Amino acid sequence: MGTITNFKNLYLGAFENCRPRLAVKILQFYSIFCVLMLSLALYAFVYRAFTGFNF
Repeated sequence: MGTITNFKNLYLGAFENCRPRLAVKILQFYSIFCVLMLSLALYAFVYRAFTGFNF
């Protein structure tokens, strides 16, 4: 659980006191989007690896 808290603190600290606000919101959305895409790619790889896909 400490690892998740550490990632949260890093994420929140990265956008602390940043200007302009619009750029911060866009970067926050982009970082969440990247995490979702990486999670999807990891899921697809694991799913294919365990269902007998021939590499």
